[in-house]
Amino acid sequence: MSANDTVTVVEAHPLLAQLVARHGQWVDSDNIAHWRASQGGDNVLLFAGDPARFPESLDVAVVLPELQKASQFSGKPFSIAVAVPEDAQALALTFGSNRWPTLMFFRDGQYVTTLSGMHDWSDYLNLMAQSLDTPVGRAPTVGIPVVSSTANGPACH
Repeated sequence: MSANDTVTVVEAHPLLAQLVARHGQWVDSDNIAHWRASQGGDNVLLFAGDPARFPESLDVAVVLPELQKASQFSGKPFSIAVAVPEDAQALALTFGSNRWPTLMFFRDGQYVTTLSGMHDWSDYLNLMAQSLDTPVGRAPTVGIPVVSSTANGPACH
């Protein structure tokens, strides 16, 4: 850890905390821009939400390191991060996701796709392989057209 690194202290289910301690890092609204900018290759961000409301989240947290191992054997490794529980909903919505739990795939900091819910192992392997082969794209957020203030007609402000 360098002098510029910060430690994020998070109150979370022990299984999620263990996942981060062993395999990844926490991502919140304060560090997501830096996390995306510093990425290289494929990365998976787990949006677990509240495990009391979404018990499948803990199942996905257990399976995720095994998927990571399988991805390494297939030659398409990925890194793991977990959205801080209190920021997870707002962060997920910025990428157009509202299902729990969700694995969100990024490549070199760019959005790729999401994989929501818990799946059978063979389905997970197939879906993960498809996700890692998917090109980067635009997150499925609500698009709001941007209009230039120099366009014909009065400006809005």
